[in-house]
Amino acid sequence: MKKTLLLGAALLALSASVASAAGINFGWNDCGGLPASANKNFACTSNTLTGGTLIGSFIPPAGTTAITGEEIVIDLQSASVALPAWWQFKNAGTCRQTAFTTNADFTGGPASCGDYWAGQAAGGFSAFNPNIVPGQTNRARVLMVFAVPPALAGPVDDLVEYGAFRFNVLGAKTVGTGACAGCLDPVCIVLNEIKLTQPVGVGNYRLQNAAERNYATWQGGAIGVGGCPAVVPAQNRTWGSVKSLYR
Repeated sequence: MKKTLLLGAALLALSASVASAAGINFGWNDCGGLPASANKNFACTSNTLTGGTLIGSFIPPAGTTAITGEEIVIDLQSASVALPAWWQFKNAGTCRQTAFTTNADFTGGPASCGDYWAGQAAGGFSAFNPNIVPGQTNRARVLMVFAVPPALAGPVDDLVEYGAFRFNVLGAKTVGTGACAGCLDPVCIVLNEIKLTQPVGVGNYRLQNAAERNYATWQGGAIGVGGCPAVVPAQNRTWGSVKSLYR
């Protein structure tokens, strides 16, 4: 299994975009700050949304030996006073609790990024916190975790950009009975961090700098001067302490 994972990653890496420095990228429906789309518009007249997949990717630093997983921090901020019900999910009682899904499956592409995970990564959303900044009701933080068994872990190539995760935005409950308000509200979505994990004692890597672009927008996402805001950065603390903020 380990040989299959590493061989698959190596073959797919050959068709991936070549990178020059460690960092993260974020955009709609493709890997890389470019060619991925920066913005997604939706008429909000249907419960079917096509092309609603945000893709996070990373260019790793040199020197990795055994990448076992990734821990991801994404922040949302709406142009409205409060984060719309349409963007509330995961937590019990939220309007669109199951209308967002995530995975780290890149076995079907896109070819613009390498596939280290080779369909073996398990995980998903670990938290949705709408109170990251006291008194600012238009912000929320999303945490995700994916991992492979240690036996499948190996190094990654610092000259390749790899797919990290897919964040799928579905159209459910946009119109009709039980519809959730706020689909048309502009929202900015910022990929603040991808932490690549290795076995205990080997060392982890925190990637917080944009290689090309680490944000995407919904309905234009124009918030304040210059569009997307400087959303609260992920602090340099252990993952255990971060998770404790959401219990």
